Amino acid sequence: MLIVGLTGGIGSGKSTAAQFFENNGIEIIDADIISREIVAPESPALIKIKKHFGDELINEQGMLEREKLRKLIFQNSDEKDWLEKLLHPLINQSINTKINSSATEYCILVSPLLLETDQYKLVDRVLVVDVSVETQLQRTLSRDNNDESTIRSIIASQISRKERLERADDVLNNELNIGILERETQGLHLQYLATARTTNDSK
Repeated sequence: MLIVGLTGGIGSGKSTAAQFFENNGIEIIDADIISREIVAPESPALIKIKKHFGDELINEQGMLEREKLRKLIFQNSDEKDWLEKLLHPLINQSINTKINSSATEYCILVSPLLLETDQYKLVDRVLVVDVSVETQLQRTLSRDNNDESTIRSIIASQISRKERLERADDVLNNELNIGILERETQGLHLQYLATARTTNDSK
């Protein structure tokens, strides 16, 4: 199966692009959703997080306060490293399971850390949703309950826009209107279908 890794910086519009692929019947494997599933209430990972960071990151429903955790780890690199060593292997295991059970002609792995982690090794092509840093900041401030310094720390922790584009096989420019993004996504969908079918025919 052809596996396309869809990535981009925070606020770039990965979810919007992924929705267009999903509208065409393509399976979407979302690393962010998986990361929420593995820290569900009473999960082994959440129990370890609670033991390490304390009760203040768990709300009354037993759920992880993700924004509080995000702010904490992006102010402390050691804590960020600890959390990644706990969660990344669990996320990758779940991703592999979902890829292996996918039934569409190709699938999309949506991951903000595709190129910062070993997840890029799971995909055949890298698709980058690209916007400027200024646009990232503006969109994220209007969407998330975070202060500007935290968002800038998140942007700084990800690879640079230049490196992300250098490692891309395909690029979607999301600075323009949503209709253009949808049209460009449709073109890539047809391209990926043709590639997947050619690969399958050669086996």
